[in-house]
Amino acid sequence: MITRTVLREVSTLVPAARVAELDVVRDAAEAERAGIRSTPTVVVTRDDGTEVFRAEGVPTLNQVLVALARAV
Repeated sequence: MITRTVLREVSTLVPAARVAELDVVRDAAEAERAGIRSTPTVVVTRDDGTEVFRAEGVPTLNQVLVALARAV
C-alpha cells in the first residue's frame, strides 16, 4: 500500500514520530470516534491529541512532514 510506504519513509526521516495503524473493521468504535470514514486516512496530532492534519486518501511525504512540523 502506498500510504504505508509514505509512513515508513516518515518514520525513517523522523524517528521520534509515532505511527499507529488502525484496523477500521476490528477497531470500528475507535475509528468512529476519530471520524474515520474511509481508508486510507492519515491523521497527525499533537501530543495533547489536537488534530493538525488529516488526509483521506494517500498523502504525499511532504504533506506528512509539514504536518509533523506543525504538530511540534
